[in-house]
Amino acid sequence: MIQNVEILSCEHSDFIKPKRMQYRQNNVLKTWDMVEVHDSVSILLYHEEHDTLIAVRQFRPPVYLKNGDGYTYELCAGIVDKDKTLAEIAHEEILEECGYFIALDQIQRVTSFYTAVGFAGAVQTLYFARVNESMRVSDGGGIDHESIEVIEIPVSKAKEFVLDETKAKTPGLMFGFGWFLEDQR
Repeated sequence: MIQNVEILSCEHSDFIKPKRMQYRQNNVLKTWDMVEVHDSVSILLYHEEHDTLIAVRQFRPPVYLKNGDGYTYELCAGIVDKDKTLAEIAHEEILEECGYFIALDQIQRVTSFYTAVGFAGAVQTLYFARVNESMRVSDGGGIDHESIEVIEIPVSKAKEFVLDETKAKTPGLMFGFGWFLEDQR
């Protein structure tokens, strides 16, 4: 439950750095405010035994400002802030958030794309892996004080889920589900 919401100014952050860019385009001087952020990985998980796609549901304060709820459906994901390969970070996030231990060679790189291009321009690299119950080592849910709920969406309902505007979803989840439905079935 989210309580006692207060919006404060951000003087220092380990995750974002506000910047202002001034540049000339077509002989016109322009200014653009942006933030420097970490790149990220996201992982689409397909549960073979359940015929489901795995997503996570968690509270996101910026979404709360827009819809008063703040809970989003996303792919398992994490920022690139460690001295590890992207695949190793993906492996770690799958274990922490969703509770599955997957061998590194079973995590397939799909593609990368830019996110939040209007203000951040971070690169997200999408991975894919198949899971089953023999790979489950915990319930997931995140580490430290993360509060992540693991959600399974039946493949037969995936398109309907993506198009349901009552559920806040990330573009990465929508792209990942579309890629799976088009290329992996």
